[in-house]
Amino acid sequence: MSEHHPPRISTPSSTCASVAVFASAASWIESAALAQCQQVAALDGMVHVAAMPDLHPGKGAPIGAAMASTVLYPFLVGSDIGCGIAVFPIKLKRAVPERLASRFPDLDRALDPERDADDPAWAVVQGDVPAGHLDGLGTVGRGNHFVELARVGAILDPGHASRLGLDAGDLVLVVHSGSRGLGERILRTHTEAHGAGAAPDPAAYLARHDDAVRWGSLNRRVLAARVAYALGAEPTDPIVDQCHNLVEIRDGVYLHRKGAAPGDGRDVLVAGTRGTASYLVAAHAGPEANHSVAHGAGRKMSRADALRRGRAKHTVEELRRTPVGSLVVCGDRQLLFEEAPTAYKRIEQVIADLVEHQLATPVVSTIPLVTYKTPDLASTARSDRRGHRGRRGGS
Repeated sequence: MSEHHPPRISTPSSTCASVAVFASAASWIESAALAQCQQVAALDGMVHVAAMPDLHPGKGAPIGAAMASTVLYPFLVGSDIGCGIAVFPIKLKRAVPERLASRFPDLDRALDPERDADDPAWAVVQGDVPAGHLDGLGTVGRGNHFVELARVGAILDPGHASRLGLDAGDLVLVVHSGSRGLGERILRTHTEAHGAGAAPDPAAYLARHDDAVRWGSLNRRVLAARVAYALGAEPTDPIVDQCHNLVEIRDGVYLHRKGAAPGDGRDVLVAGTRGTASYLVAAHAGPEANHSVAHGAGRKMSRADALRRGRAKHTVEELRRTPVGSLVVCGDRQLLFEEAPTAYKRIEQVIADLVEHQLATPVVSTIPLVTYKTPDLASTARSDRRGHRGRRGGS
């Protein structure tokens, strides 16, 4: 077991909240991200900022941080309210990445109530869609969002894995997506009137925010159902579904999470990259960490740097076949470079930091087989043509 080391804490001044960084000396933490934490700590009403080991700079606020304040600041949550990661068990007779990659549906194409009225994925929509927001329902989005077919690798906590119904070799769908245009619309409405200022009516903001959180969770279920049916499986309920962009009222203050998952006794999938393992952990973070844990590996390169360096180092085809043998479905070549595994921190170091600071216990690892980013329509068409030429009778 790792020796426990306390987080690095900056002592608050009379006008600045405390900042705790839950990362070891071996972790890659950019000075710009630490500077953003200090800027947030200086906001009116801020009580405590907890930075996770996946901390990196964001647009105006750090990503990978949980920030407690007596004042509600919508910009600290950002535009993708409700973004999170869910894990769904899936049963397949055979899991051959080359065969399954071409069967993923077009998850840039939203479900339409009229055109797609007979799509079985609608069955997971129980009652009304939050905020009546149908735009983008069933789509994964861009950036670091993905849907991944993965295999359970190492069992690191057998008792907890058994309670979740997981065993080595089992297949799961990992879905990382948010509220699509709904969260962006909510933040834009606020910023057009108040900029980066506080919410003048916290209850009104929270009502809209809660719709986006529910929408994001529903969308992850719809995405998983669409993929399950496309792969010839039945949809299942998630065994994990945690949002990492949200604000909640806890202990009388507003706890903003931006790229930080709830860590108060919940199970969390901490995402690696499309070329590395991810880790499902049992989180048990306390108040010093604002009851939060990391949500992923965290970027160590900007998108511009990843694009520039990736083009000099890799070909497109190299990025479509990962070091662990999995396949990446992505028709956007720029996104392939921006989201290259080398653009991210080492997930093993992030998990080690969570363990060292006693914030979480690893339960299982998951190894990607197929990671879907955007449809690769040209590749799918080639696969279809090969399939038609090679068929003799039944499928």
